[in-house]
Amino acid sequence: MTIEKLIAELDEILQRIIENESKIDKTIANIHPTHRLSAKNLYRYLLLRSFDLRKYHDSLSDFGVSSLATSEGYVYSNLYNVIKNLKLIHGVPVEEKSAIEIIGHKKSKLIIKKNALQLFKAVNKNHFIDIMVTLPNEAATDKSIIEKMVQSGMEIARINLSHGDSAIWSKMVQYIHEINRETKREIIIYMDLSGPKLRTAPIEIRKKKGKSKCYITLQEGEHIILTKKDTKGKTSKFGKNNEQRKKAEIGVQLPQIIDDVQIGHRVFFDDGMIESIAISKTDEAVELVITRCYKSKLASEKGINLPDTKLNLPALTERDIENLPFVCKYADIVGYSFVRTAEDVNFLYEQLQLNHATDIGVVFKIENKEAFENLPFILLEGMKRPTIGVMVARGDLAVEIGFERSSEVQNEILWICEAAHIPVIWATQVLENLAKTGIPTRAEISDVVQGVQAECIMLNKGPYINDAIVLLKNILVRMEAHSFKKKNSLRALNIAKNALDQLMKNEVDS
Repeated sequence: MTIEKLIAELDEILQRIIENESKIDKTIANIHPTHRLSAKNLYRYLLLRSFDLRKYHDSLSDFGVSSLATSEGYVYSNLYNVIKNLKLIHGVPVEEKSAIEIIGHKKSKLIIKKNALQLFKAVNKNHFIDIMVTLPNEAATDKSIIEKMVQSGMEIARINLSHGDSAIWSKMVQYIHEINRETKREIIIYMDLSGPKLRTAPIEIRKKKGKSKCYITLQEGEHIILTKKDTKGKTSKFGKNNEQRKKAEIGVQLPQIIDDVQIGHRVFFDDGMIESIAISKTDEAVELVITRCYKSKLASEKGINLPDTKLNLPALTERDIENLPFVCKYADIVGYSFVRTAEDVNFLYEQLQLNHATDIGVVFKIENKEAFENLPFILLEGMKRPTIGVMVARGDLAVEIGFERSSEVQNEILWICEAAHIPVIWATQVLENLAKTGIPTRAEISDVVQGVQAECIMLNKGPYINDAIVLLKNILVRMEAHSFKKKNSLRALNIAKNALDQLMKNEVDS
């Protein structure tokens, strides 16, 4: 590509950003002052990434100019300077910067570090990225479990409110406070709200001699009924030629999801190990055909994922609302499970206001397809409070997005959060094999290196969890010396295009 064409096309993108500044100002009118410039940069990034930038990379590199691959945190400044340098090389006049607020590369790094420090409250350590660890229920009766985690390098203690009760959580909080006083450290407390749990209902299939089993067996091509009614489950009956004569039946813990599932929607069970499609439905049930089985047994209490379904479920359950006073009293950060829309964010903020929780940090867990697609709107609504973050909850997200897209999607989340200067938690199965068996895999180490692009990495439970914490800390100390974030190729992002279309539509409607 000639230098003339490069200048012309990149200048067209820059002018598009400048022309939209008034719309950007209107969109961010209610953003907290802490995030106002960051929200502007996010909007500019959506504009930038609505273009396919790949065609410019090689030519820019040939001229010794930035390839735009690190522009997330300082979009306008980076693009302007690229064009300026091209014009200087070409010997043509350079226009002065437009009179709009800008963020440079150095300032963008300072902002995201400041936001991470405000959220995670981490000080006096030899690495920037924080280490979060999930506490097992046993930590409520054995203080030494938490003490060893702290000695190994844990900086954030995660309490999962899906398990245990307030008595267990209170004891964990007590021990953390005691350890903080004894060690003069500041281990902070992160509490995850449960959110609605999409799971299979209890199964109890009676067998001969009075025995029972808590699962049904399935095979590809089999039809099953997912029902609202109270059932302990039924197995399919087959004829001599493997002809299905009676369909299996299974209940669901949140019966209202039956209303939202439509014919043609995919329904996944047990972390995507069993895949099915809805082929018919009534007011009481949905008939599914099994399209793929990576395991032959579907048991009680197994997760259900509905990647094609818009669920009319509240992100905050009644139990979550009941637990919020406890969370607001004892937690430094609350994790918002099942958030899907900006309206969900607004509802949580209303509940926090009712509990006078003005200082608590909020982390939005991106764990389903709808949340990923709405990420720009979740962030813009979230930025109405000063202290927020995002968790890439890669387990359910991978099931709903598809494993072949999971790496692509988690990178897109990292880029968009960097554009908004919002700290990210890298979660799900990090060093899981090491934590459970004492032996890390090569893939796990590579995964941690990828996670260095985030501001926090979360480990789960396991008998060798302290070995995992130590290894993670050592990797972080080494890798942070090599990079901050990462360069990437920049094709146009559908999430940027779709969000931009909706933002433009909102401007027209208003």
